[in-house]
Amino acid sequence: MHDENTLQMKLMSVTFAARDVNLYEFAATDTDELPPAAAGAHIDIHLPTGDIRQYSIVQSGDRLTRYVVGIKREETGRGGSRYIHDQLRVGSIVRVGRPRNTFALDHEAPYSVLIAGGIGITPIWCMAQHLDATGRDWTLHYACRSRQDAVFFRSIRASSRASLHFDDEHNGRHINIRSIIEQTPQHAHIYCCGPTPMLDTFEEATRDWPQHQIHREFFSAALPPGSDHAFSVTLARTGRTLQIPAGRSILDVLRAENIDVPYSCESGLCGCCETRVLAGIPDHRDMVLTEAERSSNRTAMICCAGSKSETLVLDL
Repeated sequence: MHDENTLQMKLMSVTFAARDVNLYEFAATDTDELPPAAAGAHIDIHLPTGDIRQYSIVQSGDRLTRYVVGIKREETGRGGSRYIHDQLRVGSIVRVGRPRNTFALDHEAPYSVLIAGGIGITPIWCMAQHLDATGRDWTLHYACRSRQDAVFFRSIRASSRASLHFDDEHNGRHINIRSIIEQTPQHAHIYCCGPTPMLDTFEEATRDWPQHQIHREFFSAALPPGSDHAFSVTLARTGRTLQIPAGRSILDVLRAENIDVPYSCESGLCGCCETRVLAGIPDHRDMVLTEAERSSNRTAMICCAGSKSETLVLDL
């Protein structure tokens, strides 16, 4: 959807970064200074097809004139990355959302351990550069299937704080996440972004860690949206009640009823559709809320949340 939170931007350059990965540089058409972006932030790119896709910003700062994102062409994805690779050209105009951050650095952490897999390096390398610039202590572990897949390879290889792992140079073995966690000091904050198998291993390896020290960003949702049973949603501001069929999201039903609500990823990954819950118990299926936030049941991501109660009352 287009609103005051999006900017009209022009694609200024496309640069090869690794196998199937390009860096896309966007500039606003009507301003020289963009909204600030903190390390780990992402932007929404609104495609001419009507699709919206989220990509992490490669650089951070308070006074940016460009947003640069790394995009991997995914043959088996939903089609957004293929469209960008195949159809967007220098000079193309798109709407771009203001930066949002659900994968923020803890600036008080005495030591940060960064773990990335494949294209997951885009927010992680941005974090590394910020930590370096602010004099913070950090290390980076970056894993890819092959050197050909490594984004920012030369810069990372040149850093004394970074280590690289390529599966095809280790007889196909993946990076040992458990070993990294076991060797990490207990006071450290740990960040991970990569494919689902890496994140699953990371979750298991950090299960006994204080959760405020564990930070992760997902590429895809772990659960399908909605519930396996029907429920109702009452919109508190109008008193209207809607039925949500099994397997369908609240957002889908609201859109079908022409009720205007903010949304973006439609997968519970970006936090754009977070909505206050006034009554009822959501079935949280997002990858944004912490366990404490889920337990409080104060908000829900309506693009994917179901309901454990017969009715949810939302602040809409």
